[in-house]
Amino acid sequence: MGRRTTRHRAQRVLAGGDARREVTTLAVEEPLEIRVGGQPFVVTMRTPGDDMDLAAGHLVSEGAVWHRDHLPEICYCTTVSGRSEQDYNTLTVTLSPDIPAPRSARATTMSSACGVCGVDSIDEVRRSTHFPAEPVEPLVDAEVLLALPERLLDHQRLFGKTGGVHAAGLFSAAGELLCLREDVGRHNAVDKVVGWALREGRLPLRGTVLQVSGRASFELVQKTSMAGIPVMSAVSAPSSLAVDLAEEAGVTLVGFSRGDRATVYAHPGRIRD
Repeated sequence: MGRRTTRHRAQRVLAGGDARREVTTLAVEEPLEIRVGGQPFVVTMRTPGDDMDLAAGHLVSEGAVWHRDHLPEICYCTTVSGRSEQDYNTLTVTLSPDIPAPRSARATTMSSACGVCGVDSIDEVRRSTHFPAEPVEPLVDAEVLLALPERLLDHQRLFGKTGGVHAAGLFSAAGELLCLREDVGRHNAVDKVVGWALREGRLPLRGTVLQVSGRASFELVQKTSMAGIPVMSAVSAPSSLAVDLAEEAGVTLVGFSRGDRATVYAHPGRIRD
């Protein structure tokens, strides 16, 4: 597996005109090509690590798979590069015979900042989940919800070293951390969590809360819905389209969660005062 961090010489500029040389730690960003049935499917920019979770989660987000039996094999490639050693920037996914091969949904490489770049039309952005939302009922105490950003930060080891990655953490309704993933792409971090859940046979993720370190964008709400997660919380603001989708999909959407306060934009009935 490729390294997650690298060292680089830099110069720090200080107020007063002083400067000093130092060696900094950077989060690695490299392309990962995901191939399905031997054919190119998508290339995404990511931080190496948990690549198989990333591939599985991306396919869940695309609506291509929704059960671990749909992915009998995921492995790094040797045939693409022609080298005898494994190519840790190329994964090949084998689908079960009863699952149709998905059409490649990306005409271009996805950057670490975009989870839906390269789709052919706006209609292709919206996916239909295999796990429709359950009725809105109290699920998580407000006190537990407000504590999640700090709990997430406590486990963000890569962020602590680099300051340059996003995080997604899956928590139980009682606040227990079930899975945490970090990546330069916030959508990749969520895909890695969802892919972990798929490969562990945990989908749908009923009774859980997804806490993310950045803003609540449309693609993150959609990934939440596709995994059957009822509550998503972000430390920053949601977009208008994210709120619209959360309302439509039955997802409880929380923004500006800062320890002592939060704003619930959709389906507040799952938050217990």
